[in-house]
Amino acid sequence: MPEARVIQLRPDDDEPRVPPSSSASWEEQVAGGLEFLRRRLTGDYDTDEFGFDADLTDHVLLPLLRPLFSRWFRVETHGVENVPDTGGGLVVANHSGTVPFDAMMATVALHDDHPARRRLRLLGADLVFDLPVIGSLSRKLGSTLACNEDAERLLTGGELVGVFPEGFKGIGKPFRERYTLQRFGRGGFVTAALRTGAPIIPCAIVGAEETYPMIGNVKTLARLLGLPYFPVTPTFPALGPLGLLPLPSKWLIAFGEPIETASYGPAAAEDPMLVFNLTDQVRETIQQSLYELLLQRRSVFS
Repeated sequence: MPEARVIQLRPDDDEPRVPPSSSASWEEQVAGGLEFLRRRLTGDYDTDEFGFDADLTDHVLLPLLRPLFSRWFRVETHGVENVPDTGGGLVVANHSGTVPFDAMMATVALHDDHPARRRLRLLGADLVFDLPVIGSLSRKLGSTLACNEDAERLLTGGELVGVFPEGFKGIGKPFRERYTLQRFGRGGFVTAALRTGAPIIPCAIVGAEETYPMIGNVKTLARLLGLPYFPVTPTFPALGPLGLLPLPSKWLIAFGEPIETASYGPAAAEDPMLVFNLTDQVRETIQQSLYELLLQRRSVFS
């Protein structure tokens, strides 16, 4: 069985990496904004076959997420050098926090902190794309359905694909189970990596668990609304709309050394024991790395 590897943090990774500040003058920013509006009004922009809109992502969606990343959660990114500069790769991360801010923060981290400004193409559950507005914006940000067919097409096309194998079991787990990984399913992400020869990059995220500490789940209401869970937190629904504000927990995101898959060959995807072993290796690597990060974080909010 392959050995799990803890994501090692280098000494020079102690300081957070934040998005570089723009050096554009006020006039240049206004001109850029007007040019963006012209493109949107005239349709002079492109989307790919999955609906990804790079123009809207770069000029609207990422700028909206950056204040959360740098000021609210104060995200520190470690190990971005482990993510390849080019070619396909599968980033596998833990999932938590009641609301999936972790996926969005990982997207900002790889775009702003990676030297090659890599785009993370997230795989999401069907429910995400059934939601009004959110589903459309997710597509424009680069997300697509969490199915092997889409994952393999993206990986073959040289994209960096993000997957959260815990799914709703991760983001909807009670606070008492924080930083304990849930089951990773049947290892579909491993078969996608094996078929395409893409490396698997384990990713550990600390901080999301405390944004909305889930102390209860109104299952009856969740069923009526067609949701996987209906959370009760210390602030929601008691404080009404104010309770929707995430707590400003301190975040750490660490990318581990890639787990190579190309040498196995595409046929290895049909070997259930190998798929199980690799899935278990990735899960154990992320779990051990979470423990390492928790020891390094001074407190929940600093």
